[in-house]
Amino acid sequence: MSETKKLLTRADLAKADTWATEDLYATDALWEETLATLKADTAELASYAGKLSNADDLYAYLTKTEEVHVKLGRLGNYSSRKADEDTRNTVYQAMNGKFMSEAVALSAATSFETPELVALSDEQMEALYAACPGLERYRRYLTDARRRKAHILSPAEEKLLAAAGEMADTPDNIFGAFTNADMTFPDAVDGKGEAHPLSSGNFVLYEESADRELRKSAYENLYHTYAASKNTSAALLNGQAKVLKFNSDARKYPFSLDAALDATNVPTSVYYNLIEAVHQNLDKMHRYVRLRKKLLGVDELHFYDIYTPLVAGVDRHIPIDEAKKTVYDALYPLGEDYRKVLKSGFENRWIDVYPNVGKRSGAYSAGADIHPYVLLNYTGTLDNQFTLAHEMGHALHSYYSNKTQNPLDAGYKIFVAEVASTCNEALLMEYLLGKTTDRKERAYLINHFLDQFKGTLYRQTMFAEFELFMGKLAAEGKTLTADVLCAEYRRLNEMYYGPDMVVDDEIAMEWARIPHFYYNYYVFQYATGYSAAIALSRRILREGESAVKDYLGFLSGGCSKSPLDLLRGAGVDMESVEPVNQAIALFDSLLDEMEALVAE
Repeated sequence: MSETKKLLTRADLAKADTWATEDLYATDALWEETLATLKADTAELASYAGKLSNADDLYAYLTKTEEVHVKLGRLGNYSSRKADEDTRNTVYQAMNGKFMSEAVALSAATSFETPELVALSDEQMEALYAACPGLERYRRYLTDARRRKAHILSPAEEKLLAAAGEMADTPDNIFGAFTNADMTFPDAVDGKGEAHPLSSGNFVLYEESADRELRKSAYENLYHTYAASKNTSAALLNGQAKVLKFNSDARKYPFSLDAALDATNVPTSVYYNLIEAVHQNLDKMHRYVRLRKKLLGVDELHFYDIYTPLVAGVDRHIPIDEAKKTVYDALYPLGEDYRKVLKSGFENRWIDVYPNVGKRSGAYSAGADIHPYVLLNYTGTLDNQFTLAHEMGHALHSYYSNKTQNPLDAGYKIFVAEVASTCNEALLMEYLLGKTTDRKERAYLINHFLDQFKGTLYRQTMFAEFELFMGKLAAEGKTLTADVLCAEYRRLNEMYYGPDMVVDDEIAMEWARIPHFYYNYYVFQYATGYSAAIALSRRILREGESAVKDYLGFLSGGCSKSPLDLLRGAGVDMESVEPVNQAIALFDSLLDEMEALVAE
């Protein structure tokens, strides 16, 4: 498939280029039949209320919970994957809504679990393990459930919070429908006066174009459209911040950040240390901006100039099959077992490849016990090839964890979620740099690596700082208005990009299109994950088999240990700022090489 100005409909796509949702359920009717069984599951699990202090009852309850956990995963994956294929399709939006309702009802019905578990003493728990050896399978799960004892409420209060879960998702759900389905944008116009259909999915593609008029038109049309609805967008983010504040207050946390990170057993010092480390190294980011302005030869550098490659004449369309082969070859250092699974994913329709009308924008990987599912909006750019490597890193992380751990321990914490994906990207970059002998191509690739650093380490830390700002305002009882959000977002861009970047009114609206601001302090983990991945990729290339063994152990760990302990097992200590500083040092050295290459 080559680039096309016309977005295809779902029906236009070849089956081989779509993900195999039939591996979950062959038909919608089978999904509906399975969903209907959740009511009986909910009633059965609810019947154990007041019985979890008995070893046999606790074991039976957890065994059933494990079974239902797998069922929920399949049901949710099917309805969500189908809904994302075309966000305008009300059938699948309704199915997804029905699933969420049943999942919330199940959560409410089993809300007695944690209060009953935390009410037990350590001595009582050990007696239960002794009375029923089968409970050892769930020791990690039970220990983690009891870890946050100080923040567990009474059974009645826990049930009420669980029942409110569906309402808590409302800001994110509205944002998704608003930005993906309802919002339309004027066509972007290129330097020849030709119109190009603009969507949130293809916006970055236009921003990568060598045609500055096209970049500017797409940039202005996108953000002017968001600006026209800025009060709605601000109200949604304000609602999200209030939800997080309500939940953290209810559980007696001092701040919503504490609540978010405690859920993954990560100290808040990691978050604050990241921001401080990046602040101490903003001079490297400003140097990057100066270099970009110089190489583009512009009097003023605007944000619509930030994605276009600095080296012209090297970019080309990369067909998806070529991208798959390149990624497969690049991941040779991870060993044949890893690449065998990767190849299976490529050949057995784990991936939904191309954009289509109404399709959810961006890219992601969703773990399922059947196999992972990967959403792309592939248009054939080098960045798309890196996205393929990135999302398959997520996918194989899910695959190994699901294969190795019991279902209650298989889901890895979000703190480590971006490590495997960015490790794949780092290995792909090393492979491409090692393969080229052309000075211009090498400069092009280093440009891409620099842009990865900028986008992942610096930009995501800026997002994290913005999210922290929103949380603090909510904690103070203040309203997140559009004017307040735009002013802070502008200030952060001025600080992060420095004096050589024009910070205009349009970029002050960017916050309105970022879905991750609805993910509860998620974005900082892109930066910490990227730093860890750089360290891991270099260890793998330097030490070989022993490092790969440790790394595959990390991928197979699920949540069997704390995220920091899993990373320590692979050779990285993220409680230290050293991995962040080492990654930024590499960024600085790449700037040196880039300047030398373009000076020749």
